[in-house]
Amino acid sequence: MEKILKLGLPKGSLQESTFDMLRKAGYSISVSSRSYKPVIDDSEVSVILIRAQEMARYVEQGVIDAGITGKDWIEECGAKVIEVSNLIYAKQGLRPVRWVLAVPADSTIKSVKDLKGKRIATEAVNMAKKYLKKNGVSAEVEFSWGATEIKAPELVDAIIELTETGSSLRANNLRIVDTVLESTTRFIANRKAWEDQWKKAKIEKIALLLEGALKAAGKVGVKMNVAENSMDKVIKTLPSITSPTVSHLNKKGWFALEIVVDEKIIRDLIPSLKKAGARGIIEYPLNKVID
Repeated sequence: MEKILKLGLPKGSLQESTFDMLRKAGYSISVSSRSYKPVIDDSEVSVILIRAQEMARYVEQGVIDAGITGKDWIEECGAKVIEVSNLIYAKQGLRPVRWVLAVPADSTIKSVKDLKGKRIATEAVNMAKKYLKKNGVSAEVEFSWGATEIKAPELVDAIIELTETGSSLRANNLRIVDTVLESTTRFIANRKAWEDQWKKAKIEKIALLLEGALKAAGKVGVKMNVAENSMDKVIKTLPSITSPTVSHLNKKGWFALEIVVDEKIIRDLIPSLKKAGARGIIEYPLNKVID
């Protein structure tokens, strides 16, 4: 029997960043604008696009073997799944996202305690109810089908909404009162699939490559040649946490240095390395970093 891993990828806000990460992990993947079945260059993997909100439920039920979704949606539906990897990336960057309690800027609501008897709109109803119960507050929670930011104060008193930067909330004149939950992206697996040796090995292989692609994000490799009499000065120029790889060149008294650094410092680092005596400096992009 042909062995196939059924993999769910998030449709929506996480789609492009997930596709980009998969490409850096070594997979060629594409999908047409009207299709929910991406094409991937791995004959052992079958991919389907599913909204992140539903992913954990389908993985738990075994409809798909593994998938990528947020910790928030695993919590929201109470799915019993294997959390294989914690992948800290979101739509706009490499950071967690937050579900926050927000109110109109001029609202008298200053804390969760002020929600007693109020109405709250959110897409994450179960999460909101757990949050209120934890804080001993009785309030009405209604499901929001979208555009939640525009519902306060005309339709509801407060909202619980997902935010990465807070810009959309500020644009709608909303003020954050409290963080309800911090969430990161997770690579999850069905429990029965995890017990299958072939599927587990396949899932672990994908997880390793995804983690490597994530570790490489925002970093670059740098190679250079350094004369022996400049070595100490060049090494002192490197970031303190950097441990370079050093090897001898055929030319006597010269060495090759290779390092991995944060891309954001490279424009200042290269001139400093040149001034310290480094020559033949080459910067190159990274797709994966595997520890």
